[in-house]
Amino acid sequence: MTDIRNNADHYPQRIVCLTEEPTEVLYALGEEHRIVGISGFTVRPPRARKEKPKVSAFTSAKIDEILKLQPDFVIGFSDIQADIARELIKAGVEVWISNHRSVDGILAYIRRLGAMVGAAEKAEAYAQKAEQQIARIEAAAAQFKRRPKVYFEEWDEPLITGIQWVAELIRIAGGEDVFPRMSGESLAKHRILADAGEVVDAAPDIILGSWCGKRFRPERVAAREGWDAIPAVRDGELYEIKSPIILQPGPAALFDGLEAMHGIFAAWDRGQRG
Repeated sequence: MTDIRNNADHYPQRIVCLTEEPTEVLYALGEEHRIVGISGFTVRPPRARKEKPKVSAFTSAKIDEILKLQPDFVIGFSDIQADIARELIKAGVEVWISNHRSVDGILAYIRRLGAMVGAAEKAEAYAQKAEQQIARIEAAAAQFKRRPKVYFEEWDEPLITGIQWVAELIRIAGGEDVFPRMSGESLAKHRILADAGEVVDAAPDIILGSWCGKRFRPERVAAREGWDAIPAVRDGELYEIKSPIILQPGPAALFDGLEAMHGIFAAWDRGQRG
């Protein structure tokens, strides 16, 4: 009897990625040939924007354009894309919506996605590389004289604090998130600070801004009423972390996002040592 496994690839051949993280993972695993459509917000890897048609935003998608691509698998993220998923499922398309919000969740996501496309070994190696990066930075951060208190701002009007994986990466990088109780809220509307005075009271040593879709303006933050009393404002410790490397629950956050935060915290620590 002929082994049919030698005659066909039984894994998805035509994948549409509704967000950036599956695109980044598949490229990293050398499985980019399976991708036939991507999110318009994709910036990593840069070549993906040149090679793949853009068929979705985050909360909306060109359903007709996606169907024309004849996908056998569509990958999305979070309840926010539930409506897109429903339309595609009604059209007979297989859809996987992940909903991870933690560092462990990102690592598991890499492994699951790799297994789904028949690249489990490559995915395991890639996940282990990320784990090694995390361990290296965590060990370096353990040498800090003092861990800086950190306020992470995801949006400015209204003020929105960081999500779970961001708070966890802050800790790994050597800082202490000043609003840890809020990071567990998956929806941004539940992470809104009703009173900006809470940040003043928290007295962060460092302020990190990543305003999704627009440039972080530290001078505007520093000019907020009463914020001149905050150590971070007083000492000029306000920094932007580019949203593509921190606000996507994918490899970018574990590699570039974590590295960027640790660099800022390490410089602050050196300053504390005089």
